[in-house]
Amino acid sequence: MSDLDPQLLRVLRAVADAGSITGAAAALGYSQPAVSQLLQRAEQRLGHTLVLRGARGVTLTEAGVVLADHALHVHAALTAAREDLDAIGGLTRGRVRIAGFPSASSTLVPAVLASLAVSVPGLSTSYVEVEPPEALDLLRRGEVDVALTFTYVGDEVAAVPDPALVTRALGRDPLALVTPVAAVPSAASVSSGASVASVASGASVASVASVRPGGPDHVRAAGPASSVAGTTVVDLASQRGARWIGGCPRCRGHLLASCATAGFTPDIVLETDNAAAVVGLVAAGLGVALLPRLALATTVIPAGVSIDPVDEDLARRVEVVVARGAERVPSVRATLDAVRAAATLLA
Repeated sequence: MSDLDPQLLRVLRAVADAGSITGAAAALGYSQPAVSQLLQRAEQRLGHTLVLRGARGVTLTEAGVVLADHALHVHAALTAAREDLDAIGGLTRGRVRIAGFPSASSTLVPAVLASLAVSVPGLSTSYVEVEPPEALDLLRRGEVDVALTFTYVGDEVAAVPDPALVTRALGRDPLALVTPVAAVPSAASVSSGASVASVASGASVASVASVRPGGPDHVRAAGPASSVAGTTVVDLASQRGARWIGGCPRCRGHLLASCATAGFTPDIVLETDNAAAVVGLVAAGLGVALLPRLALATTVIPAGVSIDPVDEDLARRVEVVVARGAERVPSVRATLDAVRAAATLLA
């Protein structure tokens, strides 16, 4: 075991991610010959072949994969040791890199960063916005420390658990049906309960409805009632004949599955993961969409747009993911505390 060193593990992880020695060298900032020599010397010391070179690139052997899988754990342990020394007497410095999905950028992330700025003013923070699959890739490569992600019911069926990562549930993010006011379904198309809110005639185009996370209602109307703020659960089947606006690949897959359960295939004619763009397209009468509460929380809802809750079972689950063992790192631990506090924005 004395022949193992963290640099070798980092190199093997980089080779696995890049699929070539040249790519691994570029990612690590080394020269290609230096990486090749490091691997050759390691194979001689350990008595195991670590990489297989072929015409289409380089792959890791079983021994190489075993070592590469330990790279994240070792990096987390070394970081924890370094920060534990720095934190004697209190966490006063460190670095944490966060990745999150678009609707978290304007809701959860500001709360997390603001909390850290107060509780650990010496902590250096950075943030990158990416969809969940890309966030997990960054985490596996050691390029971020904390990933905010989301999943839908059924996603776990196709997913293979990653033993190198630890996932913690934060809460549920309910979805709402976003439609032009003219497309608000009749009482026969919604579940039993309160009637859909009425629309006042002659409302100003400049008036809006604001949507806030939390509380029993998904929508709080502001200004004249130019937008519909529904409180009755709407059946997706009421929009079987509508043109639909899809989102990111994961959200699009969830939309297809949800509509299939409702007995139809949605006609997806437009795609964007920008919530403001979705609402604008709906306001123009170009389609209908499903949007999560977090996405609506900071989006201005223009006149003529209806926001109605859908079945709670369609809600997405918001999660925080870190490398296994990273919870011991003081800066990561502080970030997880801030994330859990911000999760009050969720259902």
